[in-house]
Amino acid sequence: MTTTIHSEPVDERGDLVHADDATAQLCLAFVRLEHDIVDRGLPLTALRRLRVHNASAEPADELVGILAERLGDATRDVRVEVVADERERPAGMLVRLEATVAAPAPTHYEGISMNPIITGLAALRELEVVLLPGDTGYDDACRPWNLAVSQRPAAVAVPRTVAEVVAAVTAAGADGLRIAPQSTGHAASAIAGDHLEEALLLRLHALTGVEVDPALRTARVAGGTLWQDVVAAAAPHGLTALHGSAGDVAVAGYLLGGGLSFYGRAHGLAASSVRAIELVTADGELIRASAEQHAALFWALRGGGGGFGVVVAVEIDLLPIADVVAGMLLWDLAAAPQVARAWAEWTSTVPESVTTSLRLMRFPPLPELPPFLSGRELVVIDGALLEDDERAAELLAPLRDLAPELDTFGRMPSSGLLAVHMDPPAPTPGVSDHAMLAGLPEAAIDALLAAAGPGVETPLMIAELRHLGGALARPHDGALARLDGAYALFAVSPAPTPELAELGEQVTAAVAGALQPWSTGGTFPNFAERPDASSAFSEAADRERLVRVRDLYDPRRVWIASHAVERD
Repeated sequence: MTTTIHSEPVDERGDLVHADDATAQLCLAFVRLEHDIVDRGLPLTALRRLRVHNASAEPADELVGILAERLGDATRDVRVEVVADERERPAGMLVRLEATVAAPAPTHYEGISMNPIITGLAALRELEVVLLPGDTGYDDACRPWNLAVSQRPAAVAVPRTVAEVVAAVTAAGADGLRIAPQSTGHAASAIAGDHLEEALLLRLHALTGVEVDPALRTARVAGGTLWQDVVAAAAPHGLTALHGSAGDVAVAGYLLGGGLSFYGRAHGLAASSVRAIELVTADGELIRASAEQHAALFWALRGGGGGFGVVVAVEIDLLPIADVVAGMLLWDLAAAPQVARAWAEWTSTVPESVTTSLRLMRFPPLPELPPFLSGRELVVIDGALLEDDERAAELLAPLRDLAPELDTFGRMPSSGLLAVHMDPPAPTPGVSDHAMLAGLPEAAIDALLAAAGPGVETPLMIAELRHLGGALARPHDGALARLDGAYALFAVSPAPTPELAELGEQVTAAVAGALQPWSTGGTFPNFAERPDASSAFSEAADRERLVRVRDLYDPRRVWIASHAVERD
């Protein structure tokens, strides 16, 4: 088993040192590499290969000679190679190192890790908030919102205070475990393959609370808090937030992935509303990141994912919206060809005050579902309009002319928007796929209908298109600065059994594949529930910036996150 370590000639703040001096940069990068290897609890003899990415005029032989001196006899078998560095890099950076290191692979007996690091866990065992396999409550604590995913970590912690979070992170470090922060586990499938059996699962669903400042129009939200609690706390003051379509999604994870709201075309990504984030670093330090403090980290956290620390609180701006025109229009799925084409044309003309979605939906015949859903195949348009009643009615008229069998659009308290999208009210097993679309021409609609429209036999439950553009396309100062696309596709299939999960993977991928000709090639982190590196949703320059922030705040790669921060 091997691992790859990257090392650059930067100081503790991540700033380049010895600009334009290849020899000095190489020596510094090697020293940092040595420290990184030792910090991981490995001997220097674990080094197997060194690759020098060279952008200087120094001959390869000279660079190899410098490294040969540094390596010495103990590591004389290390293979060293020099390659041209063709990636984007900070001005003045001439060399960087990429090392392949042998790491001890854990052995297992009947599915249980026998790694002595895992079986010991002396520090974690001392904490009351920690549960180990076999403990009462372990299974419940590990169960994510997406019930299709089984999580069996080496230990799970359920802290209720920031001090308990710090203690758990510190103990995990002492016991040699990586850490996977998680609030609800909606996106648990994205970390399912990250060796959780050798990690601490840090569940934050008990760390909750909201404080609203009506005068400043801000809220301070504890790390495991759900959007429904924030909306409920803000509503009495005539305020709301850039929340998503489901109230039982945790605020922190949603914001770390960018955040797409039904107010989005008017107000942008939810990450742009973040004023400050408090998090615990891999070293157990509680820090506050804002535009004034730890500014590089603050930038990374606004849409760059959860690979930098465990978020224990966020401060966000609220919107002065007490009520909103919102609701849904519903037809039998047989009307999908006409409705989908009309919606595509309509979305090309509506103002930024309007954010809606189109869904092709299939419901099983369940008694707990209302009659207008149970056992039916439907096409639904829903969303919100930030307009007065007269203007909203004028904008909705072309869709209402299509004679929906159900029309719930009307003015409602802003807190009611959480119920409009009809997201599942309880944990559910499912698999999904996703794509960002540059447009929705006639051929794209035909492709969607061929994959999920009327007459198609499929276990697919939802094929959804979200209308983007407007403020969502205008950049803000964050790692996910904007959404590159006119529409976002999200396909979901139920997965109550492993066999249906496998089938669901196929049919959701087939829907995304059918729209591939119109894909931008990008990804929206909140919709990407399969493992993706940051390269899927960030530009090369931003990705390098994210890597430098990660190297500064998590040099030992402690954090397990839905979308890993990696170089190409």
